[in-house]
Amino acid sequence: MTDTPLAETSRPRRYMSPHRLGVSLLFLMNGFYMGSWAPKIPVFAEKLGLSEGELGLMILVFGVGSILAMPMTGIFNARFGSTSVVRAAALMFLPSLILITVVNSIWLAVIVIFFFGGLMAAMDVSMNANTVAVEKVEHRAIMSSCHAFWSLGGLLGAGLGGFLISAIGPLGHAIAATVLAGIFLVASFPRLVADTPDGEEKHQKIRLPMTPLPWLIGVVALFSMIPEGAVTDWSALYLHDELGIDIAWAGFGYAAFQLSMTTMRFAGDLVRDRLGGVTTMRICAVLSVIGLLLAGLAPTTPIIIIGFAIAGLGISNMVPIAFSAAGNLPGMAPGIGLSVTTTLGYSGILVAPSAIGFLAEHTGFAPIFVGLSLLHVIVFLLAPLMRYADRDKVG
Repeated sequence: MTDTPLAETSRPRRYMSPHRLGVSLLFLMNGFYMGSWAPKIPVFAEKLGLSEGELGLMILVFGVGSILAMPMTGIFNARFGSTSVVRAAALMFLPSLILITVVNSIWLAVIVIFFFGGLMAAMDVSMNANTVAVEKVEHRAIMSSCHAFWSLGGLLGAGLGGFLISAIGPLGHAIAATVLAGIFLVASFPRLVADTPDGEEKHQKIRLPMTPLPWLIGVVALFSMIPEGAVTDWSALYLHDELGIDIAWAGFGYAAFQLSMTTMRFAGDLVRDRLGGVTTMRICAVLSVIGLLLAGLAPTTPIIIIGFAIAGLGISNMVPIAFSAAGNLPGMAPGIGLSVTTTLGYSGILVAPSAIGFLAEHTGFAPIFVGLSLLHVIVFLLAPLMRYADRDKVG
């Protein structure tokens, strides 16, 4: 599965080994590009004269491209290995910000946005598969910290984006972001673990799994990500419109959520190595249920914000553990299990928030956050499936 000598795995390991650094830089680059896209959205809409509804359709096209690409990427990963696929996907993804910036017709924009979403997703599935390969080589968890690098990249991209657009214009921003992302890739590619399939694995028939196990783990990812998308998209509106919080403070709910989630992801691998995937998932589910209930039921704003922060601590490691479990299923190529899990999981972020917005018009957001906590009760009950995340403990 890898060309790394077995002797290497028995040596004392640095915290940031070359393989771990290589895949972490992929997550950083992918998150940076998604963060860089966020401040470009108003400029993109203004240039093409898009209404809010038309912009919503554009974002839906991005989601459709992502969802369609994920299962196909799983097949490519199983056939060619995640290393080759992630390199190809990243190189094709690299010029996308420049293309989005220079496109000047709606129909061309539809095509570019579709491939932007598809290549983002292809890179996402394959870099998660490569992370699983590194975990197998190094016999320790790294998935949570890789996702933390994605969050860090998103914060970096969003933070620099608005400043650069104002300072050097949209095209200058796109070029600068592309150069920086290219540097991440140049540093990453030579350090990636090689996982090209060989022998029986190479000739294994590739098809969507017919057993329930990967689909159940996909449900864990789906139920983990729906509340994450809800907090991301609706927490500020909840605090401002329903609770009357000043707009200057309304973003603190999401800020607390994102800060605690990113921080805990950097610590999540150590926790999982000590406690195992099952126990860690149960603790995460309990924390998230408590946090979401506080967000929906607490009587004062500070406690609501604390609730969002506690929910962030809980949600932080749910998806990384589910992805590691999906990539370690016995008798199944990692890319296939991961493609099922990522497709189901990301549909929770891409599709569910719009449905939540519709429901909130009739119920308000407080009952929704309370109701979303029930999803993580189900995650708690499905936690035994996370034993597959602990590769060294799976028979």
